[in-house]
Amino acid sequence: MNSSSPFAHLSWSADGQPFSEQFDDVYFSSVSALEEARHVFLQHNNLPERWATLADGDHFCIGETGFGTGRSFLAAWQLWDQCAPKSAFLHFVSSEQYPLSTADLRRAHTLWPELQPWSEALISHYSDLAPGWQHFVLAQGRVTLTLLIGDMLETLPQLDGQVDAWFLDGFAPGKNPDMWQPALYQHMARLSRPGTTVATFTSVGEVRRGLIAAGFDTQKVPGHGYKRHMLAGVLQQQPALPWAAPWYLRPTGRPAPRTAIVIGAGLAGCCTAFALARRGWQVTVLERHKAAAQEASGNPQGILYCKLSPHHTPLSRFVQSSYAYSLRLLQEVLPQGEDQWQACGVLQLAANAKEAARLARLGLDGYPRQFLHSLDAREASTMAGVTIDHPGLFFPEGGWVNPPALCEKLLQHPAITLKTHSAALHLQTHAEQWQALDGEDRILAEAQIAVICSAADSQRFAQTAHLPLKAIRGQITHLPATERSAQLRTVLCAEGYISPARQGVHHLGASFRFDRTDFHPSTEENQSNLALLDNLSPTLADALQRDHLDPATLEARAALRCTTPDYLPVIGPVVNAASFQRAYAALGKDASKQPSTSSPWLPGLFINAAHGSRGLISCPLSGELIAAQVTGEPLPLPIDLAHSVHPSRFLLRQLVRGQGAR
Repeated sequence: MNSSSPFAHLSWSADGQPFSEQFDDVYFSSVSALEEARHVFLQHNNLPERWATLADGDHFCIGETGFGTGRSFLAAWQLWDQCAPKSAFLHFVSSEQYPLSTADLRRAHTLWPELQPWSEALISHYSDLAPGWQHFVLAQGRVTLTLLIGDMLETLPQLDGQVDAWFLDGFAPGKNPDMWQPALYQHMARLSRPGTTVATFTSVGEVRRGLIAAGFDTQKVPGHGYKRHMLAGVLQQQPALPWAAPWYLRPTGRPAPRTAIVIGAGLAGCCTAFALARRGWQVTVLERHKAAAQEASGNPQGILYCKLSPHHTPLSRFVQSSYAYSLRLLQEVLPQGEDQWQACGVLQLAANAKEAARLARLGLDGYPRQFLHSLDAREASTMAGVTIDHPGLFFPEGGWVNPPALCEKLLQHPAITLKTHSAALHLQTHAEQWQALDGEDRILAEAQIAVICSAADSQRFAQTAHLPLKAIRGQITHLPATERSAQLRTVLCAEGYISPARQGVHHLGASFRFDRTDFHPSTEENQSNLALLDNLSPTLADALQRDHLDPATLEARAALRCTTPDYLPVIGPVVNAASFQRAYAALGKDASKQPSTSSPWLPGLFINAAHGSRGLISCPLSGELIAAQVTGEPLPLPIDLAHSVHPSRFLLRQLVRGQGAR
């Protein structure tokens, strides 16, 4: 990324047609553009016939090489609604180097009034997109859109999924020769299966020869309108694929019925259950307490805090993609209001000179202004409603959420059953079903798959005891709002955070302790939380009468978060640890070996845990990741990030470092 605009540079003709300044080309024909998309991409991929024969629960994936205005996506979605079974699911994956701004996308869509219902649904989720992977769940889960924002020759190699039909689109080969390369067609073939179709508006011989060389049997067929020819084809045989680490390859799916157990009703469990339920799974959520969100997910105000790195580390990239999806989910399922959540913005301030330099670099990194932008101290003060002494970064779409309200809303899906006072302590398999048992070996639930979402307590299960999970105590302090402190309009973050008042109370925190694992609030942590106000806003500290507050009498809430040694969560399928050590023992002597032995999965068992203090941001997308792994959909994260959060990464590191199992 750089300081140039991340958006498409457009000019508009007198009749409202968009023109790309970057590529000196039109996005589509000014005559019958929508009919052309239907002719080229829908008809010549045989979509009406193929979709009419889909079975209950089937997933169909379209891959596209240029999202542009979203014309072809909207046309496909409209056709999907017309002829696909209501119980089938469409996943549309598209790469785009220069996404349209929200304003330009809305303007382009006025050209196709008949697509207005689908356009409005997309735009309600769309915002000016930051680089990276952007995930949209539409039509109550029936349609999923994953946009890969960046150079497609960099993004497609990172896609994990299988495509059923390709929309080979983009600016004309003569205008954008860097795209129309053999490498693109080879990536398409890698992501396809025998029988996958492809269609494109061009009939250029070099394109046809490139597709044929990649394995697509491609023919010239009649084009649309004044275009005499176009290309259409089908993959006859998948090319030989390079070696891939078997410990990261996906387990094979399990047969119907589509039933699942989710253990834990915090944010991770509720988001996982919701993602599966939207895909037609019947989900039982087991919670040991009397209600959902009773532990770390039970704080009255959680912060949508997007701490990024200018070096774009795996953690930073994961947080960035997760943050964008969390905002979409909130806007979809939870109405904004005084008690549930507010997109009041988050102001990230520097606690020291090093942090100030980091924030300054991020502010120059080419992000859309709607995603983040820099503010000087005066601007920050105006935005926050209280005096701020330092410059910072402002996230306009961020804010605070009441996590219990979100969990409750997610659990209201009709395919989810919540069982409280149900402490699952053991897992076992019987007749290809997972059974969750309590301390007296009574079966609490059984299903085809099980997902452990129990934070640090995930280690209590024999199957996941090897994972290096660590509990971290965090305490927040409740501060009664005053007339002056109530003027705070945004969340303030530095080493800690403080929220705008909710129900007359600010929430300040949070402590970060490994030495205590109890839930009793402490005076010491209240005192350390109050000290955080100095880096946030001394003026706000004065407004709260900080010097007159008694840490011993302030109300507070303590809970245990969970983290891992690399501070990334664990999201994915679970292996038999002992069998893993035996299968790949050779890596302990030579880490460069490329074994082909299949990973010893525990079929149907997954984990989603260790989100630390970022659960509000990371849990919604983690639920989507689990659901995609279960159903065989394209992953909502690039391959390298999916590997970065994979549960098997720790066993692999132990082997390579010559360490035994934990």
